Amino acid sequence: MSAIYGNGLSTFPDYPAEIRAPHGTVSGVSGFQVHIGSTKVNTPGDFCDLLVAMNPAALKANAKWCKPTAMILVDDDAFNEAGMKKAGFKTENPFEELKVEDRTIIVAPITTLTQESLKDSGMDNKAILKCKNMFTLGMACYIYSRPLEYIYTYLENKFAKKHPEVIEPNKKVLNDGYNYAANIQAIANTYTCEPVKAQKPGLYRNITGNQAVAWGLLAASEKSGLPLFCGSYPITPATGILEELAIHKSLGCKTLQAEDEIAGICTAIGASFAGDLAVTTTSGPGLSLKSEALGLAVMTELPLVVVDVQRGGPSTGLPTKTEQSDLDQALYGRNGECPLVVMAAHSPANCFDAAFNAAKIALEHMTPVILLSEGFLGNGSEPWRIPSMADYPAIKPPFVTGVLAEGERFEPFKRDPETFVRRWAIPGQKGFEHRVGGLEKNHSGVLSSDPANHELMVRERAEKVARVARDIPALEVDGPASGNLLVVGWGGTYGHIKSAVDEIGGVSYAHFDYINPLPANTGEVFAAFKKILVCELNSGQFADYLRARFPEFEFIKCNKVQGQPFLVNELTEAIKKEM
Repeated sequence: MSAIYGNGLSTFPDYPAEIRAPHGTVSGVSGFQVHIGSTKVNTPGDFCDLLVAMNPAALKANAKWCKPTAMILVDDDAFNEAGMKKAGFKTENPFEELKVEDRTIIVAPITTLTQESLKDSGMDNKAILKCKNMFTLGMACYIYSRPLEYIYTYLENKFAKKHPEVIEPNKKVLNDGYNYAANIQAIANTYTCEPVKAQKPGLYRNITGNQAVAWGLLAASEKSGLPLFCGSYPITPATGILEELAIHKSLGCKTLQAEDEIAGICTAIGASFAGDLAVTTTSGPGLSLKSEALGLAVMTELPLVVVDVQRGGPSTGLPTKTEQSDLDQALYGRNGECPLVVMAAHSPANCFDAAFNAAKIALEHMTPVILLSEGFLGNGSEPWRIPSMADYPAIKPPFVTGVLAEGERFEPFKRDPETFVRRWAIPGQKGFEHRVGGLEKNHSGVLSSDPANHELMVRERAEKVARVARDIPALEVDGPASGNLLVVGWGGTYGHIKSAVDEIGGVSYAHFDYINPLPANTGEVFAAFKKILVCELNSGQFADYLRARFPEFEFIKCNKVQGQPFLVNELTEAIKKEM
């Protein structure tokens, strides 16, 4: 609703990893963070102005995130003896026990009021209880001066065909929640939130990172003229991409839910050999399983996009939490000399452009590309200005054309002298038959164990990836172009670091969307600063990577490995320390 209203917006879902965490316990609390603003919003926020806690466990899990000026809204009906005991409270007053009694606290009988509101609706009690969220939403709309008309329209559009009987009850309970908040004068003691005035004109919608990745791949399919194939195995938090693509068969997209991660990538490689834009999606554990087949894609020099929506590890780790700890795996996690392109998306909306560009590079440079996303981006959302496809460049894969002259033989690994890219021949093209496979070959596609040929091909494949740097944007510095300190980030840390440097002022910041190869001017940018502070959600993988390539510069690590994004104040403290 706030996105349509014109606010800046960022969201962050925070779910437990257990499939059936015990109801009413702190470990089973699911949260959804919404940050709205009258200016552009870069993060889901550090601390909240309004905490809605529908049971004691939710209050206990999240009270620490309340600002001193915060309002806390709880469902009084859930704060009974059993609920308090399950949440682990030791006293009868949870607010004093959590030391938040000085906040603005609203203890409302939300369950009872919802039941009273809908007693004549004809709905059963189970269905009525599901409407507690709508009653609470009505209260929140009053507190933050949100208009109800959009929600009315949304309910009508969503339920008109299949469940028209729930439209009016939901409208009523929403309105009753709004009126209840008005009657008790639940007024926000912080601010009102008007639409963003400087927002670029256009058609906007709210979008998650996983949706944006799927649509970016569909856009690349359109601009390349190739059908899109996605072979994947479901894995948290990447499954949403496969689910979204499966909806769009009308756009020429084929999806296959494979029996495992290895089958997923191997079907994608087969589709690439057949001339499709081929994609496979996964998270960290699945990327491990795909590593051998990734080597096959590198050896055959076929285009392939691998989307890794990172989560906490190692092993099963923290499946529903965010992390940036797959970077080393993306860069090095294959046997042999096996270079490929590694990119990273930096916001939910940016996932669209990142996926489009990953596909463009894969198709035009005949290489696998790993696109790193994160749980924070994949499940988080923000407003996205729907673009015109006319503004996006054409994608031109290096297909062979024409007919070979009599006696001429197709050499599948003969390279363009400028890009080192080989040509792409589709099965069935007469005269262009050739072998592909995991064994080393020479330029003619003939199996070869010759030592000199192997070294030549290894170097040429690496050079092909290195020359991708010619087609990626230069690294830009936000702030002074030289100075004492440069703050560096990659991936989903963008919004948090951007907010921190903006808050401090006068700080230089560079964000990397392209990791292998790095932008061509990276060394030039680094040379203008005395120290480089690298902020990332791991133990320092990108900092180590940069140090290996630029040992002449001083890199300082700022790391967090808690399954949670940075807090802006954590970054401001780290930056001020180095300043």
